[in-house]
Amino acid sequence: MVMAVKGGVPIWGEATTLFNQGVSDLRSNLSGLCLNLSLRKWECCCLGVSLAQRAITPVEDEKPILPWMESAGAIQRVEDTDARGFHKDMNLLPKPLTASDISPSPNDGSKVRVAYQGLPGAYSEAAALKAYPKCETVPCDQFEAAFKAVELWLVDKAVLPIENSVAGSIHRNYDLLLRHRLHIVGEVQLLVNHCLLGLPGVEKEELKCVLSHPQALAQCEMTLSSLGIVRVNTDDTALAAQMVASTGVRDTGAVASSRAAEIYGLQILSDKIQDDDDNITRFLILAREPIIPGTERQYKTSVVFTLEEGPGVLFKALAVFALRGINLTKIESRPQKQHPLRVVDDSNQGSAKYFDYLFYIDFEASMADPRAQYALGHLQEFARFLRVLGCYPMDKIP
Repeated sequence: MVMAVKGGVPIWGEATTLFNQGVSDLRSNLSGLCLNLSLRKWECCCLGVSLAQRAITPVEDEKPILPWMESAGAIQRVEDTDARGFHKDMNLLPKPLTASDISPSPNDGSKVRVAYQGLPGAYSEAAALKAYPKCETVPCDQFEAAFKAVELWLVDKAVLPIENSVAGSIHRNYDLLLRHRLHIVGEVQLLVNHCLLGLPGVEKEELKCVLSHPQALAQCEMTLSSLGIVRVNTDDTALAAQMVASTGVRDTGAVASSRAAEIYGLQILSDKIQDDDDNITRFLILAREPIIPGTERQYKTSVVFTLEEGPGVLFKALAVFALRGINLTKIESRPQKQHPLRVVDDSNQGSAKYFDYLFYIDFEASMADPRAQYALGHLQEFARFLRVLGCYPMDKIP
């Protein structure tokens, strides 16, 4: 190897000496830098702790545990202070919700405003009082007014009739259920006792005309036919009683409840004039929000759906419930208002028109029951439209 020299001193040796001195100086500088950084870091930590202690203003329910409070006794003293300084009265703490808190109604309905169709003394009012014994009842002139009263937060609930054991379904309310976005949260089954009412001192043989709701008149068809009385429809049984009382026409009577006779000062000319003694009207309780279904009691679920056209499609729809052992309690079909007819092309004979129907079904199962969930999931496979109207506890006649 050839090595260059400078003044008799090898360049390599000079470089080595300079390198050693540089390394030594670098080590000393690094040591000083590390020490300086450590000091600054310590100063920053101290400053941070000091600032943090000045910035944090302890409140009664959030006292910081200082670094020197490391003993269990000190921590316990702080916790005891917290307990004494916050929520001195434990009874003021909010209580957890229980199953009774989320039930569809209070026990007596004392804080509930319930809308119904008709005037005081109507059977709908009696159904509302059966569901909520101490509620404030709000009369409405039409069924749709009761729906809107709930939607506009004027009332909490609405109680409306849906079917009768003698006269059948009330189609108007089926249509309104689909038009409005309310939820069925309960049902009431009311034993209806129709009375023939007249002015005080009038005999039933003197009557030539009787006023009442069409459903009430239909339920008393045999009795009224035997008396040869002309029947006139009104919007409500209680309204009929009020009209008889206000007009004072002796040959005009009304078919209404015994409570209506008491309210409007009429005489009961004949009791239990309905064709069937077991005359039961089923009412639905409607609310803005659905209830949380359970399995601790018997529940009923109401749905509405439409189907594609084809052979056996309705059979398949009903089979989803039968396959899972779910009992159907009601099936009702209503024509679709928006699309009443469906046109099906046929290359041989032109086009065919079919009625397009909505199917309303009630079945005995809770939406918390997996059987109901699987059944509706299965139904969705061939239903063009499906909506759950409500899941609610079943009511029974005592």
